[in-house]
Amino acid sequence: MKRKLGIVASCLYGGGVSTLDALEKIKAAGFDAIFSNEYKNEDVAAIKKRADELGLSYEFIHAPFFEINSLWLPGLDYLRIFNAIKESIDAAANNGVPSIILHVSSGWNPPQVNDLGLSRYDELVLYAAERGVTVAFENLRMVGNICCLMDRYAKMPNVAYCYDNGHEHCYTETVSWMDIFRDRVVATHIHDNLGRPEDRTADYDWHLLPFEGTCDYQTMMRKLDEYVPELPLMLEVSMGNPRHPKLTPKEFLATCYERIKKISEM
Repeated sequence: MKRKLGIVASCLYGGGVSTLDALEKIKAAGFDAIFSNEYKNEDVAAIKKRADELGLSYEFIHAPFFEINSLWLPGLDYLRIFNAIKESIDAAANNGVPSIILHVSSGWNPPQVNDLGLSRYDELVLYAAERGVTVAFENLRMVGNICCLMDRYAKMPNVAYCYDNGHEHCYTETVSWMDIFRDRVVATHIHDNLGRPEDRTADYDWHLLPFEGTCDYQTMMRKLDEYVPELPLMLEVSMGNPRHPKLTPKEFLATCYERIKKISEM
């Protein structure tokens, strides 16, 4: 079965094109699938309706991650992000989107994993299970944090993994996430960067277009073909990134499709 090739639905924001208006252009460029950063039910419903009309597969919602570290801290400040994640779960369940992507923490010095935070993630995972939604944790900086949660929910059938090749390259380049979570991968984020900087506090998570950085797509595809040969390849790039070439929306999408298709054929 041929892999679906997709891109984030808001990829043309930097070109002055709304998510809904971008969908037709995304389809015309050759893409089969989209995901969204929009997570409110009204927005997700409108995206799903238009995607269905165009024959685009709505693969997942990227749950919000503002103030994500507050989930690990005492007090009530966590409720804003906690309720927003629940809102993304509801939007997915209400509109037939199978998965949400979830961050665990942010930054190089996040709070330590603790019982309070775990209890909050427990509630979110159980709520998603009740609503028939898969929660896929995404690799970021802290290796132990995601491994802790993936181990904790190893027997939960609705907990899975989102492979982000760019984060692997610039944050944890010596960790082969695909080998660790090979049978739990349900989503991808594909982009490029220059790898991990010598200054550990610097951040090279630039979300470049593929082949404008130093990511090893050949190795990535070899592992994807072995472990999840039908998994869609989803670009996480946007025209709003000032490091991208200056292109029109049509040129940008054509370039994106050419690059992801080249990766898929490796």
